[in-house]
Amino acid sequence: MIAAAALIAAAVTVTQVVESDGDTVTVEPVSRVNRLRQNVDSLRARLNRVPGDASGWARLGGSYVELARTTADPAYYGKAQGALDRSLKLAPEGNGEAMIGLGALANSRHDFAAAKQWATRAQAVMPDTAEVYGVLADALTQLGDDEAAMDATQRMLDLRPNVAAFTRASYHFELHGQETEARDAMRRGLESATSSDEIAFCQFHLGELAWNAGKSDEAAAYYEQGLVTSPKDPALLHGRAKVAATRGRTDEALAGYRELVVRAPQYIPDYARLLTAAGRTAEASQQYDILAKQQKLLEAQGASDDLVASAVAADRGDKAEALRRAEAEWAKRQSVFVADAMAWALHLDGRDTQALAYSDKAVSSGWRDAAVLAHRNAILGALR
Repeated sequence: MIAAAALIAAAVTVTQVVESDGDTVTVEPVSRVNRLRQNVDSLRARLNRVPGDASGWARLGGSYVELARTTADPAYYGKAQGALDRSLKLAPEGNGEAMIGLGALANSRHDFAAAKQWATRAQAVMPDTAEVYGVLADALTQLGDDEAAMDATQRMLDLRPNVAAFTRASYHFELHGQETEARDAMRRGLESATSSDEIAFCQFHLGELAWNAGKSDEAAAYYEQGLVTSPKDPALLHGRAKVAATRGRTDEALAGYRELVVRAPQYIPDYARLLTAAGRTAEASQQYDILAKQQKLLEAQGASDDLVASAVAADRGDKAEALRRAEAEWAKRQSVFVADAMAWALHLDGRDTQALAYSDKAVSSGWRDAAVLAHRNAILGALR
């Protein structure tokens, strides 16, 4: 197994600056959505003329996956599936492009086992393609296969040390409590950025690293720098809103969330929590109802997310549903993320001895996320 520090050591020896493939960058959504839709229109026009172009169908499917991620519109999942299936039908052997697309689609749907399978198949036919290892690293990380995820990330760095690769390296370090290494990797990503989208993306993640380390002023500075580059980026706007909330500027934070969730419903849980904390429980309930509808739409498109559902149920005081959802996710994957969800749901159910065992697993790699530590402290407090 390669030592964790080698993830950076190997990559920094490469001096060539490579343009990002953009396979995971989803910042500055207005311009990005427009570009993606223009690309879809162009590909569809070409495929109308040349319907037997397997590569074109694979690229169309990939664009639909990106649209689903960027817009949070689950209707794009079905379109992506159709295009990628068409590509694979036209070229069933050696079609690495379609396999990568299907892996990325499976990751987006939180079917990480399927994503791993598709990425492994793509690896067999495209072993020197960085995108393969991005899909594989994402799936393995979520499945809790730590060593294999690091190996995939290392291979991605070796092949193409760009923003997408450095982001994954940074995340690996963060999950292991290696704050300095995580920050260094993300700064390397910023140095390799070749577009305003990538610059804003890196500034956001540098802000998140500072935020998770309890350095709210440093985080705020990164979020604001990113917003200069990309004023409408939802992740950066979310950063600004949570900083405002932490600093006691509740009205400002709520106003920010109110505008944000219209375009980015993935931030509804945080908005609802802040509404609840502000005593506006009726409005919080409305947001949770909206989120429930969104979850049903996602599930109808094969994109279930029991991890988020467990957290939402916990927020709403439905401890039985929180535990049921956490257990459903744990049956699929035993990662640190799900271990924390299990720990919290068991704590809410009054089963703190069992909860502590899962909490131990959540921090076993060195992960020191603030919310995870808060859950752990509550469990330890209950056992005293």
